[in-house]
Parts: sequence; C-alpha cells; structure tokens
Amino acid sequence: MALMKMKLSFARRVKLAQSLWLLSWIATLAGSVTFFLGCFLKIELRKRSEVMANTDVFIVPHTLMVVGLGSLGINYFAARICQDALDPARFPTWKTFLKPYFAFSMFIATLMFVAMLLSFIMKFSLQPSLATGLRNGIRYYKDTDTPGRCFQKTSIDRLQMDFECCGNDDFRDWFEVQWVSNRYLDFTLKEVRDRVKSNIDGRYLLDSVPFSCCNPMSPRPCIHSQLTNNSAHYNYEYQEEDLNIYLRGCREALYSYYTCLMNGIGAVVLSVLLVQGSVLASLRFLQTSLEAIEGQESQEELESEGYLLEKSVQETVKEWMEPVLKFVQRNQVEEGAEGEGGEAAPA
Repeated sequence: MALMKMKLSFARRVKLAQSLWLLSWIATLAGSVTFFLGCFLKIELRKRSEVMANTDVFIVPHTLMVVGLGSLGINYFAARICQDALDPARFPTWKTFLKPYFAFSMFIATLMFVAMLLSFIMKFSLQPSLATGLRNGIRYYKDTDTPGRCFQKTSIDRLQMDFECCGNDDFRDWFEVQWVSNRYLDFTLKEVRDRVKSNIDGRYLLDSVPFSCCNPMSPRPCIHSQLTNNSAHYNYEYQEEDLNIYLRGCREALYSYYTCLMNGIGAVVLSVLLVQGSVLASLRFLQTSLEAIEGQESQEELESEGYLLEKSVQETVKEWMEPVLKFVQRNQVEEGAEGEGGEAAPA
C-alpha cells in the first residue's frame, strides 16, 4: 500500500515543480552555508588545537564540509530535474538516474543528521580535552627553546588576552608550575637559589602570573607578581579587594565559546536538514505523479496520484536491503568454498 497518497491535477503539478525549483536553489544556498560553517569551525578549532588534548572534535567540521558539498550537488540536480519535469520528451531521460539519486540523497541527509547530532554531542568531550590541554600548555609555557613548544608561550598569552581569562581553572594554576625559564633566572642570587631548593622538584615557583592575565579595565596599574603578599604593594589586600587580573579560568571561557558556536551550528544544520527533507519529499511526489501518466496523451487534462513510498516503510527497507544481503551471502559462500579447497589440497 502506497504511503501518503496525494492527487495532483496538471495545475498542481506545475505549481509543485515551480515551488520545488525555487526550494532546490534555497537548499543549494543552505548547502554552501553548511560547507562554510564547517570551514569556519575547523579554523576556530585549529587556532586553539595546542590547548586541546585530543582532536576527536575535528570530526564535526569535516562532516559538515562533506555534507555541504554533497548538498550542493544533489540540490543542483534537483533544480535541473524540476526544469525538465513537465516536458514529456525530457523527463524520461532522468528516470534511470532518479533511483541512485534518491539513494545518494538519503545518504547525505543521514550524514547531515549525524553532523547535527555531533554538533550537540561532541562539545561534551571538549571539557576534559581543554582541561588536559591547558594544563600542558601552562606547564610548557617556559619552553621557548624546545622544538615543538617554541610558540606555546605566544599561544597561551594570546589566548588569555583574547578570552579575558587566566590559568586553567583560575589564576592560581600559575602558582603550581615554573613558568619562568631558567635562562632568565640569576642563580647567583641567594633568593633564587633558596626558592629553588625549597621545592622538592627543584622548581622556581612564584605567587605570580604572566602579564597576559592583566585586566586593562582595572583602574589600578596591573599587579601580577607577589599576588598573595600584601606588604609588597601599597594599599593592597589580597583577600579583600578585587584583583586587577582576570579571575575566570580559560577552560571555562573556551568551553563557553565553543559550546555557543557548536549549538548555533547544530541549529543551522537542523534547519538545512528540514529544507533538504522537503526537497526530497516534494521531488518524490512530483516523480511518482508524472510516472503515473507517462505515455498518455493530453496530460494537461489528467489527474494523477503521487506518493512518498510505493509500499510501507518496512517493505521498502526490506526491498532496498535485499540486494545488499544477497551480495554479502554470495561473498560468504565464495570465501567458504575457497577455505574448503585450501584444506583439501594438502591431503
């Protein structure tokens, strides 16, 4: 039994073809938007890849780019089909093309749905990835002479200034690492030697943060060294007054930024998916209504039936899966025959 039958007169078929042509070009534009969103997200992730422990999240922009390009292709052909739909001489040339076209379109639509889900789901893997990546970034901040870490200091400083944050969870994270390179320490000074010896790992730890943590909106000149020493600064109370450095951690700032970005992209992809679904459904109605009157004279006077599926959903899935199952079974039989032949040979 056909699913979602609809009677279409000639006037309704013309209106459907015209509307579908316009909708196809809108979907083409939406596909290009999806592709550029994937490019934009990849660029944004690449900028901060040094503070991410893993790159699993890059599957989201890559999927968006593939989906965007696929959507451009299928909607371009949908517009071409609509142009030839009402021409009895041209439409039959598209018949052999339509079945693989619908199969590929369903694959792209499924991939688009997966991309939308990934946009909402993958943000949860960002939290531990950023936590580990930022912890390592702060630890390697001083290694400006080490290959592979030469630009770590620049990246962390830019990150803290751009996102108005400091440290991983907060500014106290800088107290736990030696972020000043030994090449800039004068070991002839007793103060430096004592501070290094006082630490079990031989690190030079300070209650200070890099200059990039300074908040330019603070009315007071930035205090980013000896933050916990009230006597080191005039009219200064560490526990009472608001410090003139950023108090928010960079993990929270980055997670908030990427969460908003990926939620927005997921909403856009959902909208594109709805438009794409409308294109496929409308094209299917137009195809079946035209095939019902194919070969008949005076088609302008005939009313035809269009439908979404010729059979029920279960029967359609079974019909489409049958060739795949036969192919798999045939390969299994051939492998079994080869295995039996190989065992019989030594005997």
